[in-house]
Amino acid sequence: MSREFELCPGRRIGGEHPCFIIAEIGQNHQGDLDIAKRMIRMAKECGADCAKFQKSELEYKFNKKALERPYTSKHSWGKTYGEHKRHLEFSHDQYRELKKYAEEIGIFFTASGMDEMAVEFLHELDVPFFKVGSGDTNNFPYLEKTAKKGRPMVISSGMQSMDTMHQVYQIVKPINPNFCFLQCTSAYPLQPEDVNLRVISAYQSAFPDIPIGYSGHETGIAISVAAVAMGAKVLERHVTLDKTWKGSDHQASLEPDELAELVKAIRTVEKAMGSPVKQLLPCEMACNEKLGKSVVAKVAIPEGAVLTLDMLTVKVGEPKGFPPEAIFDLVGQKVKKSIEEDETVTEQAVKKVKC
Repeated sequence: MSREFELCPGRRIGGEHPCFIIAEIGQNHQGDLDIAKRMIRMAKECGADCAKFQKSELEYKFNKKALERPYTSKHSWGKTYGEHKRHLEFSHDQYRELKKYAEEIGIFFTASGMDEMAVEFLHELDVPFFKVGSGDTNNFPYLEKTAKKGRPMVISSGMQSMDTMHQVYQIVKPINPNFCFLQCTSAYPLQPEDVNLRVISAYQSAFPDIPIGYSGHETGIAISVAAVAMGAKVLERHVTLDKTWKGSDHQASLEPDELAELVKAIRTVEKAMGSPVKQLLPCEMACNEKLGKSVVAKVAIPEGAVLTLDMLTVKVGEPKGFPPEAIFDLVGQKVKKSIEEDETVTEQAVKKVKC
C-alpha cells in the first residue's frame, strides 16, 4: 500500500483515502480576476478538492529573447510572447486576493511555481503544497530548493523517462518524504494511445512508498476515471468555463458539467472498488434465496443407501438444502431416511458433511 501523508490541512492522500481532485485553472482565466474567481467557485461547486493556478516570475522563467520573440498565434494576447504572458500573469496582490477568496468559499488553493522565484512567493503565500509542472521535473536545482521548503510536493512527469523519475525520487526523498508522482503526457489535447495508464502501475511498483496519481490532458472523463480505478490517489485536470475561448489549454479542459460528472464518477468508482474479500454479501441474500441452487435427488433414494454421484443433481430447490459445492462431499455418505425423486437433499436426510 502506498505511503500516505497530509497534502492539505486535514486532507490526507494515499492509502485508502479518497482521490484528491485538482481543478487546474492554470491560465484559463484569460487574465481576468473576476473570471478566476468564477472558476474557483465552479471548482468548489463541482466537488473538486483544490483550485490550482500557474505562477511565473517571467524574467526568471524566460530569457529576454524568449520574451521579445513575436507571437502571432490565434491564442496570443500581445504582439510578443512577453506581452502575451504578462497579460495572463496575476500580481502578488491578486494572488493573495484569490487565495483569500478560495478560503472563504472552502476550497484548497495552490499554484505551480513555474520558476524558483515563483516558488519563493508561493511559500510566502503559504500554499498547502507545491505543484511541480512537468517542465521543471528534470530541473534538479529547482527540485532541491523546492523540497527544502518542507511543504508537500505533487510532481508531474510529462516529457520525462523512468530513469529521470528515479533520479527525481533519489533527490527529493531524503529531503522531503511527503511527495507523489503523477503520470502525465504533455500534449494538448492528448490522444488516448499516448496516455499510457500502465505507467501508473509501473510507478506503483518502482516507488511503493509514495502515492501515485494522474494528470490528464485528454478530452472527456473516461480515461481519468480509469486512472482512479488503477489506484491514482491524486487526479489533476484542466478546467475552463468555455472551450471556445482563446487559449491553447481550453480545448483539453473540462467545462463545469464535465468536471461535476468526473467528480461524481470518481466517487462512485471509489465506492465500487470495495473489498478484496470475496464472500456472499447481505445484498445478495434475496437473489440467493430466489435463484440459489441446491443438491436434489435425481432418483428415489431409499433409507440406508450410500450416495453416488449418479443419484444426485443440482436445481433451484424448495426448501434449500446442501449447496451445489457440497455435491462431491455427499458422495459416499449414508442416507438416514428415504428421499423422494426430485426432493431437496437436506441435512435431516443425510449425515452432516463439511463443504
